[in-house]
Amino acid sequence: MSKALISVALAGIFALTTAESAFATTKMSLVGRIQSEYSHINIEGYSSQSLVNDPTFFSSWGFRIFENLGNGFQAMAMIDFGFDTNGAAQGSREIFVGINNNSIGTLKIGRTHSPFADFAGGWTIDPLVYTTLQAAGSGGTMIASANGLGAGAYSAVNSVIRFTSAEFNGFSFAALLMPGDSEKLEANLGGVLGGHGGNIGETGGEDGEWDVQFAAKYVWDFHEHKFEVFGGYSRDNVSTAQKRITAVNLKTEEVGRIGGVWSYKNVQIQGQYDFISDAIGAATCSDAAALGAIDQVATRQCNSAMNAGGDGNIWYVGGQYKMGNATLVAQGGMTDAHGTSVFERRAAKSYTIGGLYHLSKRTNLFGGYQRVNVIDHNETVDRDRNTWTIGLRHLF
Repeated sequence: MSKALISVALAGIFALTTAESAFATTKMSLVGRIQSEYSHINIEGYSSQSLVNDPTFFSSWGFRIFENLGNGFQAMAMIDFGFDTNGAAQGSREIFVGINNNSIGTLKIGRTHSPFADFAGGWTIDPLVYTTLQAAGSGGTMIASANGLGAGAYSAVNSVIRFTSAEFNGFSFAALLMPGDSEKLEANLGGVLGGHGGNIGETGGEDGEWDVQFAAKYVWDFHEHKFEVFGGYSRDNVSTAQKRITAVNLKTEEVGRIGGVWSYKNVQIQGQYDFISDAIGAATCSDAAALGAIDQVATRQCNSAMNAGGDGNIWYVGGQYKMGNATLVAQGGMTDAHGTSVFERRAAKSYTIGGLYHLSKRTNLFGGYQRVNVIDHNETVDRDRNTWTIGLRHLF
């Protein structure tokens, strides 16, 4: 009897030791960020609106998980949920599982950001991203939809496989694939594309082909100068349901991008150019990109969107100068949405002056002013816009 008890005890100790050893190879950390800003928005023809909130839903919390698999490989996972400081939940950001090897690259499966958002340009070159002064959306001059293959800060894409390569002699690339019939984008966009807006990451459509996005960049140093050039291609296939919309003639959307960054000591200049053909999803407006629902006309801002079914181009350039803990920012650009059989041409020019002050590596103050001049032949009044903001953010 005593031998049996000893055997059971030894087996239990061995099991616990094995479980503890296995758990020790897995690292899980709580991550997040929280932000609030006082912003004052004045859109011509409407009364001014002021609020204290996080209208871009920068705030989020989640878990980051790693497990060492040996031979240089790691299993990884991410669970991230967004919210604003008035208590509203924006829903999921990135939720994926994947494998990483520092010499090869990272494979993610699930819901991830698009390469146009976090790899080649996008928010990587906008120091004021996720504020009401950002170049992506909020009236600015970069594509910023929430519907999947866009290039803005909200572009987490459902149901995808994404690979991002390691850097090889300064060169790297990223590719994203999504089954074209995995979601029904046209049910959520609103307007002539159907639904009531509020899209939160759906793309594709019924019986559609696979959507794809590819981007590459090259980085090199020359003395104290650092250069980066990037480019990419995005294809959002039209679905059978979208083809049936008679108000506009919808075709497969294609977006091409080129851009670059130059930095020298405390100075940096960055910019990008996008050409959009047959906009259906990634280049049209959504609630998250507009910082307001369809019925919130006093604050809703869709100046970076193309006309549904139309072509257009967007360019953006910015500069920043670091001075101690402070970063001074000046940037601007232009959106040109070509007319279609349903919509007239619309153009918007934006100018932004602002800055950030880093209280620590995790906490900073930000603020500034943005002016948007609109020429919209669909409206009797051009809704020019002025925005002032000041805010505080903390990462944890």
